Amino acid sequence: MEFKTIVITGASSGIGAALARALAAPGRTLALLGRNTERLEAVAGACRAKCATCSTATLDLSDAARLATVLEEVERVSSIDLVIANAGILAGRSADDAVETAGVARQVLETNLLATVDLIHLVLPAMRRKGRGSIVFVASLASLVPLPDAPAYSASKAGLLSYGLALRDAVAAEGIRVVVACPGFVATAMAGRHLGPRPGEISADDAAKRILTGLQHNKAVIGFPLVPYWLSRLSQLVPEAIRRRGMRNTRFHVGP
Repeated sequence: MEFKTIVITGASSGIGAALARALAAPGRTLALLGRNTERLEAVAGACRAKCATCSTATLDLSDAARLATVLEEVERVSSIDLVIANAGILAGRSADDAVETAGVARQVLETNLLATVDLIHLVLPAMRRKGRGSIVFVASLASLVPLPDAPAYSASKAGLLSYGLALRDAVAAEGIRVVVACPGFVATAMAGRHLGPRPGEISADDAAKRILTGLQHNKAVIGFPLVPYWLSRLSQLVPEAIRRRGMRNTRFHVGP
């Protein structure tokens, strides 16, 4: 994959950090965006050790003005070839509640979905002018099987899946590649808030490898692990009672 300049959001830990380390190579420029300066710099250091040029920006993705400034600075130095929209938060009901609060739901939707759409509209015009570029949305298997303990998170990831697939068809003729990754459980710091079973959990490095392989093959949806992915897809076709029974062993709540 001949990417020279890459932007990764949510790059301070988890899948974003793993993708940054996997993509770091001589001749590549990585712009790492995240909310934790110390962790971002640690990831950047690992990327520089692999002879990649690396910059960092500490920001909340929902700060559209700051995000636009950062991306303009990156584009000014070198045209952005690949954007990985990975930033997101996991939130849902607490142990004492049946559903998440309205404030939590709004925050999740604004961060996971709306801020990501803003990001894409900031980078897409330049890609269209050049007639090339790649975009990766990091969604979730929750986009296929809504989680009763995290309705807004499920909705945000379903929105990313739908938006990404629609955008893929909209810009394919212009030489722009769009793929959507739908991971299952991945061992990340964010996943530590998920207090409940995490069947089939894989490492962030494994997830990054699967995403990059799917991108290389231009797969519309990169779903993994394989068995949970196909069970998730098939669950949309089974009666509600059966689906509920199958979800019993995956109930959870979020910690602080």
